[in-house]
Amino acid sequence: MKDTPSDLNNKAILITGGTGSFGKKFTELTLKKYPGIKRFVIFSRDELKQFEMSQVFSKEKYPFIRYFIGDVRDKERLKRACEGIDIIVHAAALKQVVAAEYNPTEFVKTNVGGAQNIIEAALETGVQRVVALSTDKAAAPINLYGATKLVSDKLFIAANNVKGKRNIRFSIVRYGNVMGSRGSVIPFFLKKQKEGKLPITHKDMTRFNITLDEGVELVHFALLNALGGEIFIPKIPSYRIETVAKAICPDCKMEYVGIRPGEKIHEEMITESDSYYTIEFDRYYAILPSDANKSRYITHYNGHEVKKGFKYNSGTNSEWLDEDQIRNLLRKHVDPDFHV
Repeated sequence: MKDTPSDLNNKAILITGGTGSFGKKFTELTLKKYPGIKRFVIFSRDELKQFEMSQVFSKEKYPFIRYFIGDVRDKERLKRACEGIDIIVHAAALKQVVAAEYNPTEFVKTNVGGAQNIIEAALETGVQRVVALSTDKAAAPINLYGATKLVSDKLFIAANNVKGKRNIRFSIVRYGNVMGSRGSVIPFFLKKQKEGKLPITHKDMTRFNITLDEGVELVHFALLNALGGEIFIPKIPSYRIETVAKAICPDCKMEYVGIRPGEKIHEEMITESDSYYTIEFDRYYAILPSDANKSRYITHYNGHEVKKGFKYNSGTNSEWLDEDQIRNLLRKHVDPDFHV
């Protein structure tokens, strides 16, 4: 048996949270890159968003697409959706940091309980690959959202230990702020610039930046290469929130409003403690399970161990975006008509 599939053609894929920003981009790029997909299931809660998405990815053009209304909290519904599925991409989550602080049990039900339901449904229906989306906020979390995603990550990693003789592998991708995604800082600033002032939480605040295309590429990489148990992390640039504000509206007044509940000044994707289990290769890092045969992963990825004490932090990153680079990325990935 081959360690990993050569491509995604002739596979049946299910994506949870399929009508979100990532889900739509994953659908678009996957169908473009792998036109021979056998079945593609969009699993989400919102029937209106499914209807709108079906106008773009119609059954007439893509007869193998199915739109499946359901919630990851409902295991029986998930099991029904997973029948005949080879691959699950788990993108469904509650994500707003501030909302999590005030609605913790709802986040636990979706982000933790939903993750366990995905695992059990996959184990019970013959799924072969599961890739779950994580977040930089899951590394050394200080907010409820990050804590739920850390638990989710641990559940998916541990699932590799209970698969028995099943041909299934669970892995995770972890990355920073997605440029232009719903609820993120860039759409917020684009909307607020009309008022002539932009609210900045803290002048030193930094974040990692990744485009939706790069996020999809990372998931494709994980699906085709994962041995199981890895947390894949891309090498991506950072930006200062203040730089983003100046790039979007250089003439706007900057209004410093203070850090919101649960926010960090800088985000981290690999902690110093993680360095003992982290390898580096090509464009990615991978945090391995603590009991992993590290040499097997190093050989598979043609990689090497990182130095002990290494950490990957948005404030100490070696690559930074300036105002012009942010504007160019904005025009390419968010709004082609953007200008200042």
